[in-house]
Amino acid sequence: MTTPQSWEARADEYSLYGFTDLPSVHQRGAVVLTHGEGPYVVDVNGNRYLDANSGLWNMVAGFDHKGLAQAAKDQYDRFPGYHAFFGRMSDQTVMLSEKLVEVSPFPRGKVFYTNSGSEANDTMVKMLWFLHASEGKPEKRKILTRWNAYHGVTAVSASMTGKPYNSVFGLPLPGFIHLGCPHYWRFGEAGETEEQFTARLARELEETILREGVDTIAGFFAEPVQGAGGVIPPSKGYFQAILPVLKKYGIPMIADEVITGFGRTGNTWGSETYGFVPDAIISSKNLTAGLFPMGAVILGPELTDRLQAAIDVIEEFPHGFTASGHPVGCAIALKAIDVVMNEGLAQNVIDLAPRFEDGLRQLAQNPNIGEYRGVGFMWALEAVRDKATKTPFEGHLSVSERIANTCTDMGLICRPLGQSIVLCPPFVMTPAQMDEMFEKLDKALGKVFAELA
Repeated sequence: MTTPQSWEARADEYSLYGFTDLPSVHQRGAVVLTHGEGPYVVDVNGNRYLDANSGLWNMVAGFDHKGLAQAAKDQYDRFPGYHAFFGRMSDQTVMLSEKLVEVSPFPRGKVFYTNSGSEANDTMVKMLWFLHASEGKPEKRKILTRWNAYHGVTAVSASMTGKPYNSVFGLPLPGFIHLGCPHYWRFGEAGETEEQFTARLARELEETILREGVDTIAGFFAEPVQGAGGVIPPSKGYFQAILPVLKKYGIPMIADEVITGFGRTGNTWGSETYGFVPDAIISSKNLTAGLFPMGAVILGPELTDRLQAAIDVIEEFPHGFTASGHPVGCAIALKAIDVVMNEGLAQNVIDLAPRFEDGLRQLAQNPNIGEYRGVGFMWALEAVRDKATKTPFEGHLSVSERIANTCTDMGLICRPLGQSIVLCPPFVMTPAQMDEMFEKLDKALGKVFAELA
């Protein structure tokens, strides 16, 4: 219960909540946090929560990593801010671009900085429109994505996002086409094998290209694992089936690695986990371990050359953000990459992933859990009313919100997405903390499902 001058009441009075179930907040009040300790966060009332969301997928080194904080402090002392316009940029920006190309799957390339993954996806679309127009094909503007994909919240990146809630903004904009979601468990047809399902999605892609017109399509964007769609790994052989189709028609493939990049799937890139090399990569979140708002477009060699040719004609790339390539953000990113790759965090994901999957497998024995799915340190449990028929709970019951709220009451933060509960903890999680996560989630599931029986 909140009082008029409480932190919770003040948050409600002066703040708009993004992507928030308002009935829950109005009933329970907001959670106002003061600090973090490893994978835990602490609120104004002294309550401690194991954050199995990593903030918003991004606080992979936990909430109090001294080395990351020191990198930020040192750079603020040295050179606290600048831009990347007019041929001027900080030394940190140059070093980060070198590092990103080095750790990318590309033999060479170029990097462009934004303030978020949304802006990076938006920027990539503008790059595609620009280079196609410069090559005499201004009609190549349509963007292909998938249903249940999430690519951001700008007008363009929200149009790419295959979620019905964007209809309240009158989106998607014309020319944004959503293909089938590669979720075999939910969308496979009766009697259809997973391989047949994948082949059907590849046929849908080719039929869409031919129907829309090859010369109207600018690019195809895909998350290696659909994150905000509910942690949906691709069906078996998915990328191996669709990439030849895209290559056949000369359509660039952009990997949105905002969530999957830098270790979340057990490899540096999610595209590596699923065995393909895209034409460009979109990075954010783990790029700075959540300590600074930053996104990056990492172009492979072909798109680098084509975009550079377009730029050379008009002698500039007329696009950018005031804080693009911010020196403090770049210094943090350089340290974050080092921390993830060289301080054991990436290895911890690899080491604990089997324990993670085993814990979910045990929870999935619950008759109201229809599926567990994921990879590395990103997993989900999907609740169902009936396991045999995969029938979901009635929407008005807000089952995943109930589970998440019950977890919060028990000191565990997890994310409700549709009928699913998503777990994407920091890479610093220990085996004991993982056991704590599963113990609290198991109790919450039992309580909620008993109430809904």
